[in-house]
Amino acid sequence: MGKEITTREQDYSQWYNDLVLKGGLADYSAVRGCMVIKPHGYTLWENMRDQLDRMFKETGHQNAYFPLFVPKSFLEKEEGHAEGFAKECAVVTHYRLKADPAANGKLIVDPEAKLEEELIIRPTSEAIIWNTYKDWIQSYRDLPILVNQWANVVRWEMRTRLFLRTAEFLWQEGHTAHATKQEAVDETIKMLDVYATFAEEYMALPVVRGLKTESEKFAGAEDTYCIEALMQDGKALQAGTSHFLGQNFAKAFDVKFLNKENQLEYVWATSWGASTRLIGALVMAHGDDDGLILPPRIAPLQVVIIPISSKDSVAQTKINEKAQQLVKELKAANVSVKYDENDNNRPGWKFAEYEMKGIPVRIALGARDLEKNVAEVVRRDTKEKQNISLDALTNHVINLLDDIQKNMYTKAKTYRDEHITKVDDWNKFEKILDEKGGFISAHWDGTRETEEAIKEKTKATIRCIPLNAEQENGKCILTGKPSKQRVLFARAY
Repeated sequence: MGKEITTREQDYSQWYNDLVLKGGLADYSAVRGCMVIKPHGYTLWENMRDQLDRMFKETGHQNAYFPLFVPKSFLEKEEGHAEGFAKECAVVTHYRLKADPAANGKLIVDPEAKLEEELIIRPTSEAIIWNTYKDWIQSYRDLPILVNQWANVVRWEMRTRLFLRTAEFLWQEGHTAHATKQEAVDETIKMLDVYATFAEEYMALPVVRGLKTESEKFAGAEDTYCIEALMQDGKALQAGTSHFLGQNFAKAFDVKFLNKENQLEYVWATSWGASTRLIGALVMAHGDDDGLILPPRIAPLQVVIIPISSKDSVAQTKINEKAQQLVKELKAANVSVKYDENDNNRPGWKFAEYEMKGIPVRIALGARDLEKNVAEVVRRDTKEKQNISLDALTNHVINLLDDIQKNMYTKAKTYRDEHITKVDDWNKFEKILDEKGGFISAHWDGTRETEEAIKEKTKATIRCIPLNAEQENGKCILTGKPSKQRVLFARAY
């Protein structure tokens, strides 16, 4: 099974595609730029979604749902927002088809069914939501509004990759309204911390919290905060964003409230989102040349038990009975487990299949194992094998899952930390990008012109201005102009 995968060293891009396709996460669809998320991948997304949803609700947010369609005039109301998304929009112009009189069985757009106003399939929902908030908000007593939406969006990408960049993708988008600027800023940072906690504690993915530059921020935002992760090929990936929108959308949609002094003022806003792109991050941060490696806390399946079949019917019955008992014990301990007794495939094929799919723990159970009262336990992250007493197996598996989770995070963090390089010389900057990769911590003069020039020369962008960055005097890596702090550059997905 592993031989079917292109190695990371051979072709990292193809390796990624192999893991997504052969690991059963997704498939290409008949619709250009869109993907089919397969059950294994969708269960992974459900586990991620459910955990994030719990974290959102613990911070006081509620779920709602808003229309898929956004009137074009709504999108136009916030100038920066409109300009930022204009080139990515899918537009509905007609509402009906009819039979083609010139070709039997074919359909054409009915020219008489043209919409009075075009509808945009949502690339994001600020416009439709803030138009709605205008009716919901009159007084400070109506604030804050803490709403999240789980939905699909469409951004018409020309160059697509499964999970990382598709024309349609799944995500959540939070949209909150506040009475004061400070409340909105606090909300923005709070949700950034939620994303970072989820990435590190559940995805085993270390991230850098930071602020986007003016040219990289969300269209229509005052400030965009982000979490940035590092993949095994040394490229960065934005794993979540949280935006302080100021009063931009409130002014665009005339959303005002009476404050406690009985004065009218505009509402303060935030929005924040994370998408199925996170699955791509999981693949690239943890996978190896034999397949996926999934963190136990969000894996679709944590444990698989594979019987080593016996021709002796009595022995086989005992294997089945013991396996079912183990399944019952593990489920009682809230461990997701499957007993794969399908006899269409040999144990070796199953071992490779579940290794490819990244199942954290594999247990093999045969007649000889039963005689010795043990089972062979293999952990996916290190492939270490142990014979464990059946009497202690459930506790061992519980502890092992926790250890795998921690080990995956430690390994990813070690790699990330080893690939953050301080650089003060332009030649070294280019050399590190080409030969080592990762994040480069360097000074920048703060201008859009320099940022664009560096991107043009190297294809590296400023991933973020780290929130914990110390102030230090230095010189811009390209222009030599004065700088007060370092930022993180990297090539990115």
